[in-house]
Amino acid sequence: MILTVNIGNTHITVAAYADGALQFAGKLSAAAATSDEYAIRLVHLLTLHHSDPQQIQGAILASVVPALTGRMMAALRMLTGVRIMTVGPGLKSGLKLRLDQPAQLGAELLCGVVAAMAEGPAPMAVIFSDTALSIMGVNSQKELVGGVILPGPQLSLASLVQNTAQLPQIDLTAPAPASVLGRNTSACLQAGMLLGTASLLDGLAERFRAELGPETRFYATGNLPANLRKACRAPILYRQNLVTDGLYRIWQRNQKG
Repeated sequence: MILTVNIGNTHITVAAYADGALQFAGKLSAAAATSDEYAIRLVHLLTLHHSDPQQIQGAILASVVPALTGRMMAALRMLTGVRIMTVGPGLKSGLKLRLDQPAQLGAELLCGVVAAMAEGPAPMAVIFSDTALSIMGVNSQKELVGGVILPGPQLSLASLVQNTAQLPQIDLTAPAPASVLGRNTSACLQAGMLLGTASLLDGLAERFRAELGPETRFYATGNLPANLRKACRAPILYRQNLVTDGLYRIWQRNQKG
């Protein structure tokens, strides 16, 4: 069993692979904890999925939260004595980066693009939805050439509600309204958040196609609700485990190194 761990700003995603197939995937809160606490959470997650730390044959970690990286590494070492890879300089990804400062690319963005590239031909753009909404573009030469970062819909909604006196919380997973003309405050907010975000994504998709080519395909992963994806006019292929799939592929590429 190969254990993959991705530390994001909101969640820590843990997935296990065996013989090239996903065995299970689960999420832990990214709230700060001690190494002992992380180790306990990992053991509980493994137990929940009828697995045991002794089954771990390899592990790989990606993180965009440096403050938690060392604690999770220590927790993993409590569970297993196998080599633990970390995504960063020194690991081969198989992806060419055409960026001004490649070291600044988030590990989860790299992993997600690696997995998307294994699924189909470039050009493509990969949408990552977490606290931030990031879109990374790959040209027809299979080079990651850049992208955009903006607030995610959940963060935008939370900020808007927190900083206004009379706007209510709404459910971003509810069906998108058929009309943009909301007839009450909640309906107006629902239309603005869902149809507005969908229009934003469609506008960016048009710009990505203008630079990468009209045949550009769009993948998405993370907490981008299905109703929001359906509200987009641009077709979006959703892959829930894109980042951990990429982690596993990077582990496979580097296991003999």
